[in-house]
Amino acid sequence: MVLAHHIIFTAYGFWLPNDPRGSWSDFVAAWELFRAGGKATKTDERRSLARDAHDARKRLEVKRSLKHPPVQFTGPQALAIANGFREACADAGYVFYALAILPEHVHGVLGRHDSAVTRIVGQLKSRATHQMRVAGLHPFQDGRTADTALPTPWAQGCWKVFLNSDEDVARAIEYVENNPLKENKPRQRWSFVAPYVPHYEGDAPRRRGG
Repeated sequence: MVLAHHIIFTAYGFWLPNDPRGSWSDFVAAWELFRAGGKATKTDERRSLARDAHDARKRLEVKRSLKHPPVQFTGPQALAIANGFREACADAGYVFYALAILPEHVHGVLGRHDSAVTRIVGQLKSRATHQMRVAGLHPFQDGRTADTALPTPWAQGCWKVFLNSDEDVARAIEYVENNPLKENKPRQRWSFVAPYVPHYEGDAPRRRGG
């Protein structure tokens, strides 16, 4: 039985569909990216690939073929993103057990919900983008009027792992909470992130679905 999900989704330009470390994409939609870096590097790995050895020079060369500059969220943009997530949680009943909003990606531990996790991530992105737009902080705003269509500041898709035990959830929460430290940033505390209550049987944690 799934208790929660560990999710990661990234800002536009951070992780390309033909990243040499692997990606979540089945194809490369932009001709410029395909020409510079080749076909999609689809992977079904359940672990993070961020620290895997790869040809960093080639990856950076391919990034220069992007249609828009890679996005790096600022502090004010991160607050707007969090406000969007807060709205989505209040409206749809989503529950975060851990959350880290970093300049190029978002890490979270999200409680089980009736909706598919990919749908939830799409709604989180949408609400976050709306909040940035309302605050005049959309990365591609560039003085455009409020009714002008803007490119998405997010990469397509997400990385997700199903967490089936209290131990799995606890490890994922610790990983997410410590993630900002890897970028020399403080741990993050968001008011809408709820404490995780383990499922116990007697005095020992009970594994669910395993």
